[in-house]
Amino acid sequence: MASLMENLIAVLREESSQYGQLLELSMKKTPVIVAGDLESLQHITDEEQDIVAKLNRLDTKRAEVTKDIANVLNRDVATLKLADIIDMLGQRPVEQKQLAEAHDELKLVVEQMARVNRQNQDLIQQSLEMVEFDLNLIHSLRSAPQTANYNKGAYAAGTMIGTKAGTFDAKQ
Repeated sequence: MASLMENLIAVLREESSQYGQLLELSMKKTPVIVAGDLESLQHITDEEQDIVAKLNRLDTKRAEVTKDIANVLNRDVATLKLADIIDMLGQRPVEQKQLAEAHDELKLVVEQMARVNRQNQDLIQQSLEMVEFDLNLIHSLRSAPQTANYNKGAYAAGTMIGTKAGTFDAKQ
């Protein structure tokens, strides 16, 4: 049982470390999003994908260790929580303390990640809304009303406001 606890503590610490690296990248991403630097954003996203792959492997390993612990304790792995394991280690205070510290550290870094990700999500949403506003503005300029100019036969001879007839702008 002691080696299983050591494995669980090691996996939790490694997960915490990986989430810490992911948090640093997310914090770097915030000014990149504000600046609209898509190349840097892509580079950061690629680095994040590498860390997420490592985290997936660690999560699988943690699930395996937890399953082994549940088998040793004769408990259902689906209902066994980390807090339960910490409570069960009352007679082993050193391991209990190490496991509790690893759990708290992981929980703290994940909460920080969630906060930074929400902030980045809000920034991206605002950027998308700004792009949509710009597109709507361009569209409305193209469909602006005509001026109230009439020719001798009382037909509308006005031009579109804000556009020049017969011009083509390759930049748009």
